[in-house]
Amino acid sequence: MKTRINQLIMLLLIVLTVAACGGKKDEEKTDEGQSTKVELTIKGSDTVLPLSQAEAEEFMKKYPEAEITVVGGGSGVGVAALIDGTTDICMSSRDLKTDEELKFNEQSREIKTVTIAFDALSVIVHLENKVSQLTREQLEGIFTGEITNWKEIGGDDLLIVVYSRESSSGTYEFFKEHVMDKKNYGAKTLAQPATGGIIEAVKQTNGAIGYVGLAYETPNVKQIAVSYDQGATFMMPSVAAAKDKSYPISRPLFYLFDSKNESKVKPFVDYILSEEGQQIVSDVGYVPLN
Repeated sequence: MKTRINQLIMLLLIVLTVAACGGKKDEEKTDEGQSTKVELTIKGSDTVLPLSQAEAEEFMKKYPEAEITVVGGGSGVGVAALIDGTTDICMSSRDLKTDEELKFNEQSREIKTVTIAFDALSVIVHLENKVSQLTREQLEGIFTGEITNWKEIGGDDLLIVVYSRESSSGTYEFFKEHVMDKKNYGAKTLAQPATGGIIEAVKQTNGAIGYVGLAYETPNVKQIAVSYDQGATFMMPSVAAAKDKSYPISRPLFYLFDSKNESKVKPFVDYILSEEGQQIVSDVGYVPLN
């Protein structure tokens, strides 16, 4: 009788072991052995949006177990979502602000920042605009509202219509700091919630000017050559010029995430940093890290 009971116990243990091992579907692994059965939400910068979408699509093709949702809205929107815990990764085209860092410190959270690519900002005007090049000082004058007519800078007698991203955008912050010398945008500046809105507005408005990430380049608007040495040399935006740093309005693009979630986001972040992921960076129109 005792032997029979022992046999039943052993059989039950075997059944339980098989259930524990087989009840959970095997997770696909990367070459490094990390699980790719991940569900990620990525939110933030509209500049980084096309890149993240392309990377996510290829990653999910390679690892069908992965589910990645990518949403734009601006760097500030992404940071706010990271603070609220409603995104796993924040896409950003700027560094964290002091008040944002304080909020994370108050929550006792360590935020990690990873540079995933570089970008160049392209200044765009209407296709019929005769002006083809501007100095940094002229751009500052236009976007602060001091220069209001194209005839002041060699163009037609036509009012300048200034388009910018909203203040939640990292591109807005970067342009203000690095092109406008930290001066405020003019009162008549028209804010757009997305980069696509700026392109459409400039395309349809004779006299308009705006700025977009290089990956949004389109033949529907005209790109302007820019000088940062008071007109001695002018450079057109391009991947090559951004890569060798000869084009002055270039910047890094970031992923931000909570260090506690590092194991969750690592497979996807590692993919972007890999040779395959950096080739996608180049294919989409950004500047790879190397």
